[in-house]
Amino acid sequence: MATTSQPLRSKRTCKKIFWAVFPHACFILSLVIYAFLGALMFSHIEGNREVSLSEEYRKFLQNLTYLARRLSDNATENEKMFKNDIHDLFNTADPAWFINPEERWSFFGSLFFCCTVFTTVGYGNTYPVTRIGKYLCMLYALFGIPLMFLVLTDMGDILATVLSKSYNEFRKLQSKILASKLCSGSTCSKRNELKSRAQSKIVINDPLTIMEVLRSQSGTKGRPDKFRNVELFEMLIARENENTQPARNKSMERWSSCPELARGKTVSRVIENFDKIGKELEKLDVPIVLMMLVIFVYISCAAAILPNWERNMDFQEAFYFCFITLTTIGFGDTKLEHPKFFLFFSLYIIIGMEIVFIAFKLGQDRLIVLYKKVISFCAEKKMPSKKIYPK
Repeated sequence: MATTSQPLRSKRTCKKIFWAVFPHACFILSLVIYAFLGALMFSHIEGNREVSLSEEYRKFLQNLTYLARRLSDNATENEKMFKNDIHDLFNTADPAWFINPEERWSFFGSLFFCCTVFTTVGYGNTYPVTRIGKYLCMLYALFGIPLMFLVLTDMGDILATVLSKSYNEFRKLQSKILASKLCSGSTCSKRNELKSRAQSKIVINDPLTIMEVLRSQSGTKGRPDKFRNVELFEMLIARENENTQPARNKSMERWSSCPELARGKTVSRVIENFDKIGKELEKLDVPIVLMMLVIFVYISCAAAILPNWERNMDFQEAFYFCFITLTTIGFGDTKLEHPKFFLFFSLYIIIGMEIVFIAFKLGQDRLIVLYKKVISFCAEKKMPSKKIYPK
């Protein structure tokens, strides 16, 4: 029996773990599939577009040729003027003129673009040029941004649970250390003796005897003897059956007799897990200074790694870039030379956005509490004081 029960228990635990992880994996897998489908779509539309020489591009080349000739004719006098003119001319240039669509809109480049769309970062160095690409970009963002926020909220619950448990364990450990320092030897020994005495008093519930059952049934004394004896006899038989029969698992009986009931119960639990999204994040209560420290350490780790493949960045520039990315500001002033390597960093972006999201949520709660205190303080100041008049 023990050998057969162990595989059943392992199967049950595996099923419980699967159905507990299923909602979280479902969201993440949906986001990954959505990103890959978007990458295939934009690489096909924007990467295969025909590059045509527009009238603006031709004018740009004419003006550039004219400035180059004028500089070559009299380089000493017009050098300062040439710098200003060439600066103004290049400000009117469209970056799409100097980009090969097949190189920019490869699968990895399109995947990087999709990540910047549904994370609302939008650096601005990659954007759709064709009209169909722009319409599809709006439609893609319309469904991708809510999916991304759903993943952030769901993963934020996990991070909130980890942070709250870690913080509570740290507080417990801190209180134990303080208690051990404040507690003297004699008082601690007395407390330990009291605890050991309290733990040694174990109540053992033995089966009741017939006399104890008769004494406990005070409500049956007023009835006739025949009915009273029958009731007592039935109660004793029921109690004896409970003591002799082995404990059976009701859920196992239900599953073996009707498996559909157990499946329905499992499905209802999974649906309840979907309904609980965002609840743990609402309960999170940790100091905002701790969250700021976590964000600083998190960004500093990436800022130390990122310059290894982005040679144009140092630590400060990489720190600025990570902060602009995780806060979804995305100015586009700092660009990446190798987006392929940064795609492997996409998990870092998602987790970092969740941490920043949690910090913003905590800051929002603190601001609401502050506004409530300010409003209540102002209301108390404006309330007229009660004057006591003599009778």
